[in-house]
Amino acid sequence: MGKAKAKAKQVKGSMKESAGRASDDKRMQAEGRAEKVEGKAQEAVTKAKKSHGR
Repeated sequence: MGKAKAKAKQVKGSMKESAGRASDDKRMQAEGRAEKVEGKAQEAVTKAKKSHGR
């Protein structure tokens, strides 16, 4: 997965988290946070691969 897709996942997670906060939906907030973390992890993997020349 590329850096752009990872960033998109982070943005989607942030939006989901905000929507959950606005609607007082704890589950949606948690899903949004999880998606954001997943995007950050994917971005870190992509960055590590590029720094090692892969």
